[in-house]
Amino acid sequence: MKRRALIFSLPTFCVVILAFATSVSAQQSEPAPAAPPATPGTYVPKYKGDPAQSESEFVALAYMRGVVRAQKLFNKQYGHYATSLNELVHTGSFTKRMVNPDRGDYTVGFKGKKDSYIVTMMPKTLDATHRSFYADENGKIHADDSKPADKDSPVVR
Repeated sequence: MKRRALIFSLPTFCVVILAFATSVSAQQSEPAPAAPPATPGTYVPKYKGDPAQSESEFVALAYMRGVVRAQKLFNKQYGHYATSLNELVHTGSFTKRMVNPDRGDYTVGFKGKKDSYIVTMMPKTLDATHRSFYADENGKIHADDSKPADKDSPVVR
């Protein structure tokens, strides 16, 4: 019986020693340099290559990617695209809440046919940090900061 208790306490002892050594090592090393403070109103990219120019754009682009992904999955499963946002519910990560076209600073536009679709995001105020977006069945998202985006607008990188 004592032998079994020793077996269980040895791994616990090792974990405690490892945790202690790690904390001592972390205290002795130089702290990482802090990121420069963001000035109010300045967008901080969420990941390397983030094409968004504001928090609102980040959310709008995420929504666009969600619709494009859901349409791709829907087409793979049913052999055609969804003709309404409501049809996309429960496809991929598309939820019932996402059917609502009011997306904060943006409004969703959607036109679906069985062989194609167009999804747009139009900001309530169009400017350099609130661009309009467009995507269709080719899956590329286009943006424009001076007019509603269309298939001829620059592709978002």
